[in-house]
Amino acid sequence: MQGGNGSGTLRKLATLLVVPVALIVLWEGYKWLWQTTGWGWPFVVNDTTMPHVYSILQAFSQPTTTGGPPLIQSLLHAAWFTMKEAIAGFLLGGVIGFGLAVLLAHVRLLERGLLPFVVGSQTVPILAIAPMVVIGLGSKGVQGWKSVAILAAWLTFFPVAINTLRGLKSPDRRAVELMQSYAASQWSILWRLRVPASLPYIFTALKISATASVIGAIIGETPASIQDGLGGAIVNFNQYYSLQPTFLWATNIICAAMGLVFFGLVVIAEHLVVRRAPENVV
Repeated sequence: MQGGNGSGTLRKLATLLVVPVALIVLWEGYKWLWQTTGWGWPFVVNDTTMPHVYSILQAFSQPTTTGGPPLIQSLLHAAWFTMKEAIAGFLLGGVIGFGLAVLLAHVRLLERGLLPFVVGSQTVPILAIAPMVVIGLGSKGVQGWKSVAILAAWLTFFPVAINTLRGLKSPDRRAVELMQSYAASQWSILWRLRVPASLPYIFTALKISATASVIGAIIGETPASIQDGLGGAIVNFNQYYSLQPTFLWATNIICAAMGLVFFGLVVIAEHLVVRRAPENVV
């Protein structure tokens, strides 16, 4: 078993190394082919639309302003600011989603009545509700970053609620009836049977929500006029894209890296909680 786990870890590490290299080769190969042949579909390929990878990496060491700090320092500061918003939204959305799933699992009438509205809430573009949330909460004295956290929670609660609801319903009916025959309360059945059975479903939802909360935080910073996060950096560098495209591409890399880090933390938590459960230990 230990040898199998070791080989599996090596395969994962190899994949982590191979995939970025393959993406870089694909990027540079696409750029070379389109520039060599002069193809203009689906877009014209040049150093503005597709900068070289090494140019993007070099941009991290360049200052954003004369005499200012290097780009990487500014982006890491912005990433930490956005990460705090995403974490707050992730936790808030997770709690709301879990609580809503427990409620719907125990009250069938509410499930039939509320579930369509829960699904419908995710069809509204976040860009449409962001100004309303920011302005509405701002009139109540709520700070901008807290409004952004709520927007991140908006994208987080849905997958948690839907997957948790499915997980809470996953135990075999006979197991539920057995616990009821021993006069177990609904509270005991919930925490001793339904919640443990739903853990794989919950962590699947949390992995989806981890990246969704980052996206929600980045998008939410725009209507909130927050300049300290990655959303503000994207808006700023987008204005000068024709002159310095590498800055925006470098920002995109940091955004992707932050999403991967958040996703990885959830995967580690899943490994500690689910895979070390007694039924999974050989």
